[in-house]
Amino acid sequence: MFDRRNFLARLSGIPVLGGLLPGSAAFAASAKRDLLKELGVRPFINAAGTYTMLTASLMPPEVIQAWVSAADKYVRLEELQDAVGRRIASLIGCEAAMVTAGAASALTVGTAACMTGTNPEFIRRLPDTTGMKNEVIIQKSHRYGYDHAVRACGIRFVEVETREELERAVGPRTAMMLFFNANDPVGKIKVDEFADLGKKFNIPTFNDAAADVPPAENLSKYIKMGYDLVTFSGGKGLRGPQSAGLLLGRKDLIEAAKLNTSPHSDTIARGHKVNKEEMLAMLVAVESYLKRDHEADWREWEKRVQIIADAVKPIRSVSTEVWIPQIANQVPHLKISWNPEVVKITVREVVRQLREGEPSIEVVPGSRKELIVGVWMMQRGEAQIVARRIRQILSAAA
Repeated sequence: MFDRRNFLARLSGIPVLGGLLPGSAAFAASAKRDLLKELGVRPFINAAGTYTMLTASLMPPEVIQAWVSAADKYVRLEELQDAVGRRIASLIGCEAAMVTAGAASALTVGTAACMTGTNPEFIRRLPDTTGMKNEVIIQKSHRYGYDHAVRACGIRFVEVETREELERAVGPRTAMMLFFNANDPVGKIKVDEFADLGKKFNIPTFNDAAADVPPAENLSKYIKMGYDLVTFSGGKGLRGPQSAGLLLGRKDLIEAAKLNTSPHSDTIARGHKVNKEEMLAMLVAVESYLKRDHEADWREWEKRVQIIADAVKPIRSVSTEVWIPQIANQVPHLKISWNPEVVKITVREVVRQLREGEPSIEVVPGSRKELIVGVWMMQRGEAQIVARRIRQILSAAA
């Protein structure tokens, strides 16, 4: 039998009610715990870049504060999503915007929007595409792992290679045209021509530019070019929450995208939940990024590259090269190579020693023929540590 007196007595002893709410002394004390150390998880110096498996970027203090400011308040989620979207759209200069559960989520909800519009029956039906347009045109050279997020909507990809093939591929079942921005150099249909073809045939075009900030002007470049939808990762160059992203574009498509995801039930992206903390943090991340001195950032990255290059150049047979990717992650990196007959160690072994040493250091994943070091996600003072460690490892093998 339920005993109200005993229940209340037990309840009064639970510290959560009075002691662990955000803003309380107990909450502040709990925040000082080194949870990573407790769990045996080693943090590392990020000499790689904004790779998801390496937790991408670190949120600056103002973004963290925005997150915390929302943690102890209730809001109506759709009202907040709309308000945040309007502010981000005004900052970037597009019709509409929404915060998504990462750029891959934006691919799903954006594709769904192009298929369903605001039709509630279609929205409930996905990935059953009966009665809907369900073909997405993509260049063969633009197929990539993340197009799974598009296929999740039940679409069929129609692969093309030339403008002529694309024009023949357009038909009554064409729902969307997808462009993978990082692969622009290898496709025969370039980024601006692709947008123009979408306008010619009145087909929505979607540009996945997830890793393509910086430069800052990219945030508005592709919308101005004519793309109907564009996505960026929120947790890479923008330094927002790692699990957040941006979907920018036409107002009607953004409204349809919202209807295809959380908090709406029975939708293809119900599981793509974005919480209030992520929304506010993402807004502040955009505000902060647009205010940054990007030229100063670039000078700092070049300085870090030079520190590491200067440290290893004296080692016999070692050479260095500054490398800036053509599109995605378009920031200075340092390539380090050596003659294995002189410096008797493999790149893979250097990577292992950097990872397992103290402090742990991660470089660009997949480094095989040469060691590739990314500097833009390092914190101040870490370039010197990375330089010293790489010099020690190579010198010991020389």
